[in-house]
Amino acid sequence: MKFLYVTLLVLVFQYGFAQQIADPDFNYIIDTPLFEKGQGMTVAIDEGHNNFHTLEGRYAAFAKLLAKDGFQMTSLKGKVSAAKLRDIDVLVISNPIHESNLGHWVLPNPSAYSKKEINAINNWVRKGGRLFLIADHMPFGGAAENLGKSFGFTFTNGFARWPKRNGFDTFSVSAKTIDHHEVTEEINQVMTFTGQAFQIPSSAKGLLRFPKGSFSLEPDTAWRFNEDTYRRDIENWYQGAVLEYGKGRVAVFGEAAMFTTQLAGPQKVKVGMNTLGAEQNAELLRNVMRWLSNR
Repeated sequence: MKFLYVTLLVLVFQYGFAQQIADPDFNYIIDTPLFEKGQGMTVAIDEGHNNFHTLEGRYAAFAKLLAKDGFQMTSLKGKVSAAKLRDIDVLVISNPIHESNLGHWVLPNPSAYSKKEINAINNWVRKGGRLFLIADHMPFGGAAENLGKSFGFTFTNGFARWPKRNGFDTFSVSAKTIDHHEVTEEINQVMTFTGQAFQIPSSAKGLLRFPKGSFSLEPDTAWRFNEDTYRRDIENWYQGAVLEYGKGRVAVFGEAAMFTTQLAGPQKVKVGMNTLGAEQNAELLRNVMRWLSNR
């Protein structure tokens, strides 16, 4: 067990807290875009809740890929309201954080969204809106917990760990960790990078499922583990799922780096859609957006 903690800590400092820059060489080619250029749905990436991933920041590659598929990309500033949601088709929320946890990743991790904002998002989806909710490891799982709960998802505010893996975790059809759905059609393998695990409501469809032996480490301070750190069994919990909710749709993922293209640390290690073994991550992202668009 001590070896596991040491390995995880090394991984963190090398890839997590080290400098991250976008990979300038990543270029995903789309032969047949989902929409004509600039004619697709309006997609807004939330930037009003201290989000770790933003339109021109860590989710620039995410936005660029969606733009190639014809989506109209923008950002949502400030508090979420019904009036703001009326102007968009898809709301992307990736790794929000409560202001009390800025530079201070310790418990408690309050909700990044007020009850009023959660009600506005929930009602908007029920009436036909599309939500793409991505909430990573602590403290992001805690910050998005109440929002996820409003749709029936139960988040863990921890660090999902595979058995005998180093944080570059591969879900695959061959290992029976990718469940069949139109979102995962023709997807044989995707890679994620730690993140959190969550439980899904009975009406949702799971996509990426944790295998036997997987567990969640849930410390009181992010990335600090010891023999007393709470450990939870997460076999058959999920890191990706979709839900039809009223007239709308929700896609939920428990890991954000899988949809980025980062070069991490002084060695510029590839983390994201540009990683060896993650060649189909971009295709999965396109499939999620196709499903959200009901195309």
